[in-house]
Amino acid sequence: MPDVTSDERGRRIFQIHKERAVETAVAKIRQTLGSGAAFSQQDIQTLNYILGEAWVSIERSVWEQCAFTRLSRNDLENIIRIGNEVKSKKIREETAIDEICRILKGSISG
Repeated sequence: MPDVTSDERGRRIFQIHKERAVETAVAKIRQTLGSGAAFSQQDIQTLNYILGEAWVSIERSVWEQCAFTRLSRNDLENIIRIGNEVKSKKIREETAIDEICRILKGSISG
């Protein structure tokens, strides 16, 4: 078995935390929307991707406060649209993440 460096181990742990955070968020979103408001598999993949990128950029304390169950279908459609624009290079990822963070922060009860 090859030796695994501390850096590699750290990157993998970071990736696992990111994936778990996104899986939890998407599960909450699906639970709230129910089966009547299904998104395509491609939309779900885009949502997973762009939420993961947002997770990397947003403070953990803010992420934990985000109420994913409060996101409307319109919010989700906007997040997916933004994700698609990043993938097609219509907008910069930094700009997209700023927009998504604004949407997510809007879900926090104040």
